[in-house]
Amino acid sequence: MISRRTILFVITTCCAIPIGAQELYDLNRCITNGLEKNFSILIARNSEEISSNNYSVGNAGFLPSLNLSSSYGGTVNNTTQELTAGGENVTKGVYNTSGNAAVTLGWTIFQGFRAHTTYKKLNELKTVGELNTQMAVEDFIAGIVSEYYYYIQQLRLYHNLAYAVSLSRERVRIDEERYLLGASSKLQLLQSMVYLNSDSSRYARQNEVLRASQVRINRLMASENLGEDIALKDSVILINAGLIYDSLFAATQKSNTSLQIARKNQIISEYDYKIIAARTYPYLSFSSGYSYSWNTFEKNSLRNRQVDGANYGLTLGIDLFDGFSQRRERANARIEIDNKEHQYQQVEQQVEADLITVYYAYQNNLLLLKLEEQNLKTAEENLEIALERYKLGSLSGLELREVQRSLLDAEERLLSVQYLTKLAEVSLLQIAGRIMEYVSR
Repeated sequence: MISRRTILFVITTCCAIPIGAQELYDLNRCITNGLEKNFSILIARNSEEISSNNYSVGNAGFLPSLNLSSSYGGTVNNTTQELTAGGENVTKGVYNTSGNAAVTLGWTIFQGFRAHTTYKKLNELKTVGELNTQMAVEDFIAGIVSEYYYYIQQLRLYHNLAYAVSLSRERVRIDEERYLLGASSKLQLLQSMVYLNSDSSRYARQNEVLRASQVRINRLMASENLGEDIALKDSVILINAGLIYDSLFAATQKSNTSLQIARKNQIISEYDYKIIAARTYPYLSFSSGYSYSWNTFEKNSLRNRQVDGANYGLTLGIDLFDGFSQRRERANARIEIDNKEHQYQQVEQQVEADLITVYYAYQNNLLLLKLEEQNLKTAEENLEIALERYKLGSLSGLELREVQRSLLDAEERLLSVQYLTKLAEVSLLQIAGRIMEYVSR
């Protein structure tokens, strides 16, 4: 009989080679494609561009405003006058016109350092926009890496199920020969066929799982054809077993994106308070302008009139009382500062808790990997012995089935632990702000 390793080698080789229109993707290509086209990242980048555009001295209130206005119009009047001496003075269709043009300049010279504080706030909002884009990129990379290795896990399971089908088919062949020779009952042959059909059904259903994973990978990459067949270059789940907690913790305190955003929100809330407090200061504004106007009269002692001139002025003022609105807004802004401080502490605590929890799972899964690898070797050896005994008739069909099930369970547990370890690795790198390491691999 063909050995298990030979069968798995043939299946793995056939499935790894692109067939027809299949594209071959490695992890770096999947990440690169997604970074260019993923819709969540594109939306985040557009939002970042908006916050970048808002960061300007004009938006902060440093620059003056300059306006140009003009108007033109006319009147057509009929006039009837009754004279005291009798009679009437009637004029009809008197057409008068008027027009004006003006340029006005306005500039708030001082408003309690409000423009300076607003400019600093806009800079922080710009940074938050960049961090939001960074978070979208990190979430995408974590998602694509997880899905990439999930597909590999399910593909390996698909190979194992194919091997299980080949074993069940071999058993049917053995039982059929025994039945024809009169050395076995038809009941045993039928039971073997039931096992074969069961394994074949599970093998066929696994195709659905693989197909669904392919669609998810295509969606993450924003492929135009979500149903496109793709083949992944890797066939094993690669695990980084060298992550150290102290190093991860230090990187988390420095580079975790959620913590950075929480810090920026603290600073922004303090600037909001200062902007409100700036209203207690006096304000000084300057205005200037130039205007030109003209009028024409059809029936008047004046035929036309033109006026032009410049104006300027300084305004110094202070808000003395506004119904305690400013005091209320300052109190609310102070509370908001406290809230942002509590939110930062909450995020910090949550991030640290996630790091501890995931790192414990990571370490535990590394230990389980060694155990499950040993279990798989034992199950493979047990199956080889059981098959030989079954051929010799010294092992029942039920016992052989149990040995087969034990092997398949051992393979599934190993694949599950490998994938869970990889998920823990991805989560740890994302928490520590090191998820971009997957891009350069």
